[in-house]
Amino acid sequence: MDLDKSVVGLTSDEYVFEVESRHVGQFVTAIGDDNPLYTDDQYAKESAYVGLIVPPTFPIAMNDGKVKMPLQLDHRRMLHGEQEFLYYKPIRIGDQLRCQIKVRDLYDKEGKSGKMQFLKLDTEMKDKAGELVCISRMNIVYRAAKN
Repeated sequence: MDLDKSVVGLTSDEYVFEVESRHVGQFVTAIGDDNPLYTDDQYAKESAYVGLIVPPTFPIAMNDGKVKMPLQLDHRRMLHGEQEFLYYKPIRIGDQLRCQIKVRDLYDKEGKSGKMQFLKLDTEMKDKAGELVCISRMNIVYRAAKN
């Protein structure tokens, strides 16, 4: 296998993501979710959230693919295995979030087709005050190279 435990702890450069209403609107259209908490300002103001929020899975769209990780991966060997979102406060339209991806863990498992590696990546999202808003946790299945 190409990856070893030395990758644990590697981080990307920090990047800023501005949550824009257009982007959120496109996302809710794409996922087919018409919850008024995401689009109806008056409804959202009268809710427990006291304003518009984004869908819980929105952080998956908060990376433009240009973020650099000091990690060389063969994308042909990658499968998206699992995704979870840990929220500390709601993400709102207009938020400017400082984001950074970190390799949280790497472990091996034996599968039907041989050894596989599991790479856990955390994207931490912090507000302007530096407070943690959300962690987007992704588990990537990294298949063995074909000989």
